[in-house]
Amino acid sequence: MSIAASPETTQRDIAARLERLPMSRWQVSIRLIIGVVTFFEAFDQLLIAYTLPVIGREWHMSATASTTTLTIGSIGMLIGALASGWAADRIGRVKVIALCVAGTALCSLAMTLSTALLPFLILRFVQGLAIGGEVPTAAAYIAEISRARRRGRFVLMYEIVFPAGLAVGALVAAWIIPHFGWRPLYALAAVPGIAAVLLQLRIPESPRWLAAHGHPEKAERSMALIERRVEASIGHPLPAPAANAAPPAADAVPAKRSSLRDLFAGRYRRRTLVVWTIWFVGYLANYGITSWLPTLYKGSFHLSIGQALWYSTATSVAGLAGCLIAALVVDKLGRRLVLAAGLGGTTAMLVVLGALGAGTPAQLLVWSSLAAMFNFAVNVSLYLYTPELYPTRSRALGVSLGGVLNRLGLILGPILVGALYAGGTGLGTVFLVLGAICFAGALVAGFFAEETKGRTLEEVSP
Repeated sequence: MSIAASPETTQRDIAARLERLPMSRWQVSIRLIIGVVTFFEAFDQLLIAYTLPVIGREWHMSATASTTTLTIGSIGMLIGALASGWAADRIGRVKVIALCVAGTALCSLAMTLSTALLPFLILRFVQGLAIGGEVPTAAAYIAEISRARRRGRFVLMYEIVFPAGLAVGALVAAWIIPHFGWRPLYALAAVPGIAAVLLQLRIPESPRWLAAHGHPEKAERSMALIERRVEASIGHPLPAPAANAAPPAADAVPAKRSSLRDLFAGRYRRRTLVVWTIWFVGYLANYGITSWLPTLYKGSFHLSIGQALWYSTATSVAGLAGCLIAALVVDKLGRRLVLAAGLGGTTAMLVVLGALGAGTPAQLLVWSSLAAMFNFAVNVSLYLYTPELYPTRSRALGVSLGGVLNRLGLILGPILVGALYAGGTGLGTVFLVLGAICFAGALVAGFFAEETKGRTLEEVSP
């Protein structure tokens, strides 16, 4: 039976009621519905890396055109991430997720009809807006329906679907492209458009967001719906909320719109600078490597398209393994250690690869895969860590601006690698430069990241 609430439902009441919810089929189903959506968003994001060698040959693209094709979607993601944070903190998490999913699907379908580079680039940019908007908004939503105990594992087991989408996208591309070409891949990536309807029908809005934005009646209805569904899943009434589940500072604060100033006020200034640094470094290294791997295997080692794609899948699969390891240990080791150790491990693998000079495809395969394992563990953990650092009123904005630094890394990573590679410095130098950048990120994470494990969202960010 749900607990009655007055019209003046407060953030503290909502937090206490969420904190006492046991894990049930309801949480798993929500994670699955949003997870399927995020899976295909990842599938979409990496497809360009695997279709670029074929598209480049079909449309006779120069090196500059190839770099533009790799980065135009990331530019869209950067703008989409920024806009989605503003929108999700004003109109709600679920509406923004559904709109972004629908936009991604429509653009994928339209790309299958492209016969020239310019319309393809326009669609990639628009699709980037949608992908950039969905991922950080979904991260904020999942964090807000989680409780402090084992929140790390709950959130990261959801976030694993993104690298899983990258890995499956790589495997599917390696099989489909040699047999059927690149267009069927983009048709397949349009599947999650159906999920936009399911989102609106099945997922309640975040009660934390509703309470923080001055909608106590809606917050009560959403919370009561969640409680009914959890009770139906577990088969018995819920326990009473703990009286001290959240600090008084979170109680009955007046509704306030989020602003950029919130992210640099008081304790949040250091948090923002630290997490922005890690976002940028982690994704610059990640996409700098993965986006060019198929082209490097084909251009430097003269492998066939099929071989290059299959070699590249090893990196995505290793990254998925790194994400799983992070999900299993993040609640025990803590966020700071996982972030610092992950960037430190990435540094070590890239330095080894740089010292070897990547003289054979096997060397590139082994060491880039190990680097990806550490690197992906860092990047997936950021989707857990960043929502924990900000109050509910500005959580989506904080996550989305982290996504902006993510996208800057996605944009500059391929450009940096492309410039070094085209400049004839050799692959060894490329990986040493990336390793030095990751080492700087490891120092920032190790010395300045604030630990958040085991604390409620209201305790970390009142």
